[in-house]
Amino acid sequence: MLMTSDWVFILDEVDELNAMILSSEQAENLRLAKKAVYEDAELSAQIMAFQRLKDQYEDVQRFGKYHPDYNIIMKKIRTEKRLIDMNEQIAALKVAENDFQDLLDEISLLIGHSVSEAVKVPVSNPFFASSSSCGGGCGTGGGCSCSA
Repeated sequence: MLMTSDWVFILDEVDELNAMILSSEQAENLRLAKKAVYEDAELSAQIMAFQRLKDQYEDVQRFGKYHPDYNIIMKKIRTEKRLIDMNEQIAALKVAENDFQDLLDEISLLIGHSVSEAVKVPVSNPFFASSSSCGGGCGTGGGCSCSA
């Protein structure tokens, strides 16, 4: 592949877009939320303990209900996951991650549709998956007057 001035221009634009994404409010919120979670020693220890429990869970999953500790591990992992999910810092991190992912999805759609409206762009949020009036996937068979 030859490096032409067009490619150099595109690469410069990509670098600029990258800098804009990294300096966005969503990226900063994500950095702060992640820092708050992993600088909390107690919460970090709880996360590490949960990771070890997940390893046990994977071992139990290989044998299913025939594993001798199946019921104990299954109950314990659900309880620990609930405790971690109820933590305010973890909840804030998840919100920040979702906001950042939405930003990336919007940018992907803008870039994809600048090439052609027919370009299929994978997105994590179903709201962005379709530009129809109902948001796509309504399942009513056209009963909502959408173009799906």
